Amino acid sequence: MAGQVGVPAGAVPEVSEHRKNAQRIGLRDFFIYLGPTLIVSLAYVDPGNFGTDIAGGAAFNYELVWAVWMASGFAMMLQYLSGKLGIATGRNLPQLIRDSLKSQSLVVPYWLAAEVAIAATDLAEYLGTVIALNVLFGVPLLYASIIGALDVIILLALTSNRLRVVEYFFMIFVSVIAVGFLYELLTVGPSLRDVAVYSLSPAISGATVVTIVGIVGATVMPHVLWLHSALTSAKLGRWGVGKDEEKAKKKLLRLHLRENVFILAIAGCVNVAILVMAAAAFFPKYSDISQISQAYDVLKPLFGPLAAVIFALTLLVSGIASSVVGTLAGQEVMTGLLGVRVNATLRRVITRVINVFPTTACILLGISPLSLLFYSQVFLSVLIPLPMIPLIWYTAKKSVMGSFVNRRATTLVALGVGATIIVLNLALIYVSV
Repeated sequence: MAGQVGVPAGAVPEVSEHRKNAQRIGLRDFFIYLGPTLIVSLAYVDPGNFGTDIAGGAAFNYELVWAVWMASGFAMMLQYLSGKLGIATGRNLPQLIRDSLKSQSLVVPYWLAAEVAIAATDLAEYLGTVIALNVLFGVPLLYASIIGALDVIILLALTSNRLRVVEYFFMIFVSVIAVGFLYELLTVGPSLRDVAVYSLSPAISGATVVTIVGIVGATVMPHVLWLHSALTSAKLGRWGVGKDEEKAKKKLLRLHLRENVFILAIAGCVNVAILVMAAAAFFPKYSDISQISQAYDVLKPLFGPLAAVIFALTLLVSGIASSVVGTLAGQEVMTGLLGVRVNATLRRVITRVINVFPTTACILLGISPLSLLFYSQVFLSVLIPLPMIPLIWYTAKKSVMGSFVNRRATTLVALGVGATIIVLNLALIYVSV
């Protein structure tokens, strides 16, 4: 089936008995299905989130907790639509866009814009790995920028592109990051009252709009809106829908909804934890923190070496894992739009080489890696409409989705999410002019 990620030809369906009792869902079903949103979720706790959440917490205390919850809700809605698209159609978003654009004169510019978004995403993941190597092991930034280019190549070699093995790795990665920030919260002791108050007190000012847009860009990542549909269409193929295709799709859609809510709720809580930790640890005395290495240095004397090491370890894990997500997304975008499948290692090398040069130049020029991280996420927010608009359009069309077309209420909520993201981007442009 077109658009299936990591599914070898002639593969035996993972669970043939799923054609029976298609409406009954148990824990075993959930665990067997678990994977698509799990992989996607690492894009929501990547180094870009570290950069924007630390900047927001350090500069504005708990004031932007609501923005993190809002961005997490946006992500949950749009990822649900992307995964649903893959299950309903058996195809991914890039393939459908290619069919709609038809002409190469339109497909190629769209593909180039998508590649820009993926490169900007990878820049954040790469920077996270580089910074973590620097603070954990004392590797100079210049050398760390070279070593960091090898991370995903090694991981993909270990997994040999077997998607289920990648999913198991991601279960470990998510657990490490979640447990790590639970420890950080218990260590810094934030004000739970302030967290609750600012979760329900949205406010936007000229000073906060850039950070809010950065938080949205770091959370609603464009590349995973393309990827999720490919992961769920692959899962559809491996479950072997057979004669009961409609029932099997309904069951998969229910599993997808459960996984989407459960996993992205965890990712949202981790994001809030990063901002809350930064607010409790850095505001107001260290509100001008401009580098993640500074955050590490501040945590060490205030809360002990273990808190600082765990912080850096979660950054390293998130950088490596989210880079794998970027590689998978890049492959699916290129294959879906151009019909060209590139070897994963070659794809990784090309993307990393592109990002090694600007990163190394910034290091040599003394530009803050945290600033580079932060503004890459602001740039990503501006690019969200690229996959978001066609995603909402396709899932609202019965000719594409069949009986799985969005309900009117679902489409209205999705349009509200899309409109809010676009308005925030326009507000950024207004305050920046």
